This record gives sequence, C-alpha cells and structure tokens, in this order.
Amino acid sequence: MNGRNLDGRERHLLVVDDDNRIRDLLKEYLNRAGFRVTGAADAASARRLMETLDFDLLVFDVMMPGEDGFSLTRWVRERADTPVLILTARGMAGDRIEGLTIGADDYLQKPFDPQELLLRIEAILRRTGAKPRPGGRVQFGRCAFDLDRGELFRDEALVRLTEAETQLMRRLANSPHAAVDRLDLARDTADITGRAVDVQVTRLRRKIEDDPKAPRYLQTVRGVGYMLAAD
Repeated sequence: MNGRNLDGRERHLLVVDDDNRIRDLLKEYLNRAGFRVTGAADAASARRLMETLDFDLLVFDVMMPGEDGFSLTRWVRERADTPVLILTARGMAGDRIEGLTIGADDYLQKPFDPQELLLRIEAILRRTGAKPRPGGRVQFGRCAFDLDRGELFRDEALVRLTEAETQLMRRLANSPHAAVDRLDLARDTADITGRAVDVQVTRLRRKIEDDPKAPRYLQTVRGVGYMLAAD
C-alpha cells in the first residue's frame, strides 16, 4: 500500500480531528504509507483548506466542538464527490446509518487500529477509482528503491538508511520526475525551515550518486525543493 495515484501524483488526504494527539498520530502513520496528509483541528479550518486545496479523500471526526463531522460531510456533498471516511467514538447503529445516509463512504468507530484505517482508505480509493500503484521498484541508475518495503539497493546490495532517509526516499520515489516542495518534505521534522531535509539529501546523495557533488538522480529544483529523476 502506498499513496501514489495512477498518474504518479501523491494522493492527498485531509484529516479533521480536534484531538491533537490522534491527528498527529494519523498524519505520521499515513505519511509512512506514502500519502500526503494535511490536518485540521475543526470544521472551519477544514472548510478553508478545501476551498484552496484538492484532496483525494477526507477523514472527519464526528465529535468536534462547534460544527460536527456530519454537518461537514453534508457541506462537502453539496459541492463535491470527494470520498469521506467518518471517525467517531459513538457506537450506536443510528449514527452509523446517519453518516452513510448523508454521503459518507465508510464509518470507523474509535478506538481503532491504524492499520484498519489504512485498509479502509485503500478500499475506498479502489472503489472510487483512485487505485493504488502496483507494487514494485523505482529504478535510477545503479540504484533502486522498493516502495513497498522502504528499502534502497545499489547494484542489488541493500543500502542501510536511517528512518528519516527512508521517509524522504519514499516521498520522492512516490512522485518521480516531480518536484516536491522542500518545506513539504520537512513538515514531519522539528525543523520547519527545511535544513534537516537538506542534510538528509546530502547523506542520501553519498549513497546514491556516483558523484554526490554533481547529482544526476537526486536533483535540486531551484526555488522549489527536490526531485528524484528515475529511469
């Protein structure tokens, strides 16, 4: 499972939950699966994001202060057919029926296993036509990155990566030949300036490039960020 669409674009998810801990955990878990994830703490913030950004799937908590997830789903359905998955601590069958009746694509009760959420997201995207990329490797020169296993190979020998390097490679390999914003790559690090990403890129080039000072595959896109030039 990974977050790339058939056209090579990362699939973008919006997670709306007023619980910062749950929202951050879901962002981290779904990022690891290869998705681009944006979070919002309430419906008002979610509305503003949806008016300016395109999302492939929406994950709404029901129990939020102010406008709840049901109302937000109705608002979405008046404007778009973007898939919606509802999360809630409620267990009553009536709430589940209400969510599906107003247009939600699926319904998951808290507490839940993040892996189940990932499988449900995959199933929704499959049903709605945003099918995941077939498993396999992205090849670039003497190296290849296995998207499913998160492993880098050079001349078929496994190259040791740190966790941060693995996540960076996964993000770039999910969108080969597409520039990925430097600050977008840095959003999961404590350094919002992106300097930590620059350090990771330098280290990766030493493992990938024949001449790290003149990189052929892990390229800098001036004014934007970085791009993986796959074969």
